[in-house]
Amino acid sequence: MTKCSIVWFRRDLRLQDNPALSAAAKRGGPVLCLFILDDADAGGDFEGAAGRWWLYHTLKALSAELAARGARLILRRGAAQAVLQNVIAESGADAVYWNRRYEPWSVQRDRKIKTDLQEFGIAAESFAADMLAEPWEVKTGAGKPFSVFTPFWKALLARGAPRPPLDTPDLLPAAPADAGTSEDLSDWRLTPSRPNWAQGFDKLWRPGEAGAKEAARAFLDGPAGDYRDGRDLPAAGKVSRLSPHLHFGEISPSQLWAATRARIDAGALDASQGMAFLREVGWRDFNRGLLYHNPRTVIENFKTDFDAFPWRDDPTALQAWREGRTGYPFVDAGMRELWATGVMHNRVRMVVASFLVKHLLIDWREGEAWFRDTLVDFDLANNVGGWQWSAGSGADAAPYFRIFNPIAQGEKFDPSGAYTRRWIPELARLPNAYLQQPWTAPTPVLAAAGVALGETYPHPIVDHKPARERALRAYDIVKQARAAAAA
Repeated sequence: MTKCSIVWFRRDLRLQDNPALSAAAKRGGPVLCLFILDDADAGGDFEGAAGRWWLYHTLKALSAELAARGARLILRRGAAQAVLQNVIAESGADAVYWNRRYEPWSVQRDRKIKTDLQEFGIAAESFAADMLAEPWEVKTGAGKPFSVFTPFWKALLARGAPRPPLDTPDLLPAAPADAGTSEDLSDWRLTPSRPNWAQGFDKLWRPGEAGAKEAARAFLDGPAGDYRDGRDLPAAGKVSRLSPHLHFGEISPSQLWAATRARIDAGALDASQGMAFLREVGWRDFNRGLLYHNPRTVIENFKTDFDAFPWRDDPTALQAWREGRTGYPFVDAGMRELWATGVMHNRVRMVVASFLVKHLLIDWREGEAWFRDTLVDFDLANNVGGWQWSAGSGADAAPYFRIFNPIAQGEKFDPSGAYTRRWIPELARLPNAYLQQPWTAPTPVLAAAGVALGETYPHPIVDHKPARERALRAYDIVKQARAAAAA
């Protein structure tokens, strides 16, 4: 008689297209579904406060999905290896299945766990479930990993479609009730209470596999039709809102690829629009590959000559940026959207990141840490990759001389002012001509709009032109360091 199999859920909190779950079901015998909150990870599995809110709700959803099929989800907190050993002893399981992750500490931990389990006669197998292609599968002609996205994307496309999604297993024989006890999810205190800063999240998000599928359908049947251009306009609502669902594995890249291609092939979605969306899914793979092959970049510059960059220590400016009080409305709108919703529009993310590292000369690692704590879709590879791109220190980074003008960016990408006015209501009555630079408005215009600079809305904490010139001087130091290293 086949013994119990353990399926170790991680960032794959779904039943459909879950290779580890499918393998356990195919093996036969009882299946014990386990989730471990491993606080011992070097960087923390889900250390961000916003991410922990999402984790609580998606685990509730997964538990309910399993219960509907007669199975149950066992929750344990602790170091993963020790927890697995305990659950194996309690259940008599002789096989453990999981889906791979690619953070540096996860790779190191998982290799040791697999080796140790196999030495003790426990079958241990991991599967690809979180990417369109594994980090080691897409290579340059010289057999090396890519460090520039466009050729990476072309090579990924040349591989053809990823594997088709797997169906949800028809049968999940549950392990006996005495095979392992579960901790109470509420005891993990993943959600805020005093104060409950996430009270607005419930109205915006539906964590879980069902919510992910609903969000994918809504996007592909609607906004996807104008994604290529509309995604740059934060007020247009032409984005997928799928990033947190992808991060927690409530839906897989393979599922999104298949669903998008099906609509393209059926003539229901223009190919250029659909492929623009899949390109963003490919960008996620690209960042994962960068981190996998360059694990030091979690905390170090990819380009080591950036170690010479003269970052400034300015706690007051950093706090103003965090709170959306920089005096630049488009920047402040993004930071307030982040706090209220747990996400920020991607175009605005680039602008607020550029402002922090270039206008304020504050280390990109400060911004990465703030996003890590406040984003419900925080993803280590994407977050580090995005911040290093903005700073200019990354592999495929923005040119150092590209310093976004927050005024021009707001006027270009929020031409009606709808996005800015939503998140900066104290400026809602200002005419468009002054909305992105209220300090230029005549006194009568400010008075008519009920704006008192320095009281109802702050003065700019830095002037754009001098800040840009200061940033270029700072980048000259990097150029000099590069030249000296090459000499």
